[in-house]
Amino acid sequence: MSREIDRRAARTRKALHQALLTLMLRKGYEALSVQDIIDEADVGRSTFYAHYTGKEDLLRSGFQMLREELKEAQSTARAGAKASHDDPLGFSTAMFEHAARYADHYRTMIGGRGGAVTENEIRLILSEMVRQDLSSSLHDDTIPRDFVVQFIVSAFLTALNWWFERKPKLSPSQVDAMFRSLVLDGLSPLMGDESRSSAD
Repeated sequence: MSREIDRRAARTRKALHQALLTLMLRKGYEALSVQDIIDEADVGRSTFYAHYTGKEDLLRSGFQMLREELKEAQSTARAGAKASHDDPLGFSTAMFEHAARYADHYRTMIGGRGGAVTENEIRLILSEMVRQDLSSSLHDDTIPRDFVVQFIVSAFLTALNWWFERKPKLSPSQVDAMFRSLVLDGLSPLMGDESRSSAD
């Protein structure tokens, strides 16, 4: 019986997350109400509040799932034959590939429809991933590490938005190659020689 309840709860959460994304694409996050979400998901108000305290809680729950997916993808990418533990952009390939699979979701998050909360959450996730990659890559603290993290995150989001808006037919690997080429040139003075050569 408990398994059936768990499956039902999982289906409800999935329906609510999908409703949130659909509505964000349609009208933007800030304009949404809980009533809009439950109407789209076809669930009752009491059912919604059994799982979430409000629309922001629902949104953050979705980002937690995204964080787990991306961390797993990042680990898989770094475990590949060509991956280097000294690669300061080890996150980028996994991120571009994930963005290609869920393009509509990412357009919502970075295109202004998601609002300030959404942009802040995606920046937090990216910052965590970049810090992990930088932990063994940078050997020069002339420039504060947090500044480097924010530089990379901002460059990535700009590249992602450009890809979606200007050149959507490019493959993830093509965009990743351009992103890495530009950013690695900027990071090379802060990296050891062996790190720069392994990332090329």
